[in-house]
Amino acid sequence: MKRFFNIFLLTLFSISLFSQAVPKDWMHKDISEGYYGVSAYKAYQELLKDKNGREIIVAVIDSGVDIEHEDLFQNIWVNADEIPGNGIDDDENGYIDDIHGWNFIGGSDGSHVDGETLEVTRLYASLRDKYEDVNPLELSDKDKVEYAYFMHYKKEVETNRDKAQANLDKVEPLYTMINDAMAALDMEIEKEFLSLEDLESIASTDRNIMIGKSVFTQILQDEGADSLNLSETVEIIKKETEEEMHQYRVKAKFQYNPDFNARAEIVKDDYSDSKERYYGNNDVEGPDPMHGTHVAGIIAAIRDNNVGMDGIAANVKIMSIRTVPDGDERDKDVANAIRYAVDNGASIINMSFGKSYSWDKDIVDDAVKYADKNDVLLVHAAGNDGKNNDEEDNFPNDTYNKQGFFLCKKKNPKAWIEVGALSYIQGENLAASFSNYGSESVDIFAPGVSVYSTVTNDKYRYLPGTSMASPVVAGVAAVLRSYFPTLKAEQVKEIILESVSSIDLEVRRPGDGELVPFSELSTSGGVVNLYNAVQLAMKTKGKKKIKKEEKPRV
Repeated sequence: MKRFFNIFLLTLFSISLFSQAVPKDWMHKDISEGYYGVSAYKAYQELLKDKNGREIIVAVIDSGVDIEHEDLFQNIWVNADEIPGNGIDDDENGYIDDIHGWNFIGGSDGSHVDGETLEVTRLYASLRDKYEDVNPLELSDKDKVEYAYFMHYKKEVETNRDKAQANLDKVEPLYTMINDAMAALDMEIEKEFLSLEDLESIASTDRNIMIGKSVFTQILQDEGADSLNLSETVEIIKKETEEEMHQYRVKAKFQYNPDFNARAEIVKDDYSDSKERYYGNNDVEGPDPMHGTHVAGIIAAIRDNNVGMDGIAANVKIMSIRTVPDGDERDKDVANAIRYAVDNGASIINMSFGKSYSWDKDIVDDAVKYADKNDVLLVHAAGNDGKNNDEEDNFPNDTYNKQGFFLCKKKNPKAWIEVGALSYIQGENLAASFSNYGSESVDIFAPGVSVYSTVTNDKYRYLPGTSMASPVVAGVAAVLRSYFPTLKAEQVKEIILESVSSIDLEVRRPGDGELVPFSELSTSGGVVNLYNAVQLAMKTKGKKKIKKEEKPRV
């Protein structure tokens, strides 16, 4: 995402500027076409042709969704029991005018939480008054344990905040330099497209022109391009530099700032009461729904309409539950979002978010148990830290804090799928370099590099992340729940994991790059495959009783 910005830095003081050309629909393709996609085209053409499924609601707990997007608007859930805009809770579910979902990080006046702290910052802030100026030698044994946590949180917060501010101080003058250099180059050459010959003809010794010439030359050489559009390239460079600055600014100003608390001013809930349910507003888009819109498109972008791209699943309605700010989501909101989804008819919940610390895991566990009890499948992104989730925490997860009495077997939800990210690149780089993994904690891998999907304002974009891999699996699950409605959530999970595309290959393990069998990176050892899953579903007897009015149209 920051390829232009990195080129600029390297040229000033070599990497490819553009991603390798990858088909926009690679996630749908079959291995016979050269990609470990989910074989969606093959499944629809050979197994699901002339069949109709029932409508499925998939909840997207995320930053918000652009519900008016040209390739999504027909597939947005509508709460038929609520009358829009009348200010009344018509369906008496506790949420007024929740037409398309709910926003748990908004205020009753329509305002939003955007920038937010990280969980580690909140934990540090909660202990700061108690331990900031104490003599640790005078503490009780119990308090010494808590003090050790406090010092750990403090170090992480202050180190990362200082680092973010230092990076911001470096990037801001570079942004000015970029603008000056490219503006000077544009004035010097006055052509729409620039080639190496055009650049070599520049004789000026002006510093800005020389910088612009050097940067553009490097770009052309790395791409092997004959020429590139100057204004378009400049705009992308500026955009990526702005994104870089935004990232550092948010970290310094919000995420690692223990004095920042937008929630208290905006949401105005009783944050100490984790069981409080009814707060927020009905704006399911929020100030920046790009991430959630991309996730929603992967699952449910309108299929076969010759617009943009196709989602994995037909017959899906997206319920948008805004819970994830530009910082860490809060456990209370996650728990309430899960319960809202379950209570309002979702069959699948996608959760493309995560964090390394948890404020109140028990309240999330209770919500997960509620979903599990009510036959709702939870699909969660494994994370993008290149770490082993068997050894390091990633929240939320499918391991309950409370495991029962004495020698009782460890209990986990039956219908939870943890998803790692797969690259489109064959061979040893097949596992995404950033993806978390775990032979016990990550269930499956799915396309998660250069995934093309919907973003805001009727646009589309390639994005990477386990955030993209998770909705691929959620989409596959939605197809199964649509066409095979007697399957219970736990059966859908079993089918997905048992029908993977197995990969007998050594790959570079995310994080350290050591060559290991791909099969060791997850419990299933493979990649999600819709074609295989549909075949297995056809042979599986469902355990769920369907009411007469719910029976599918076949």
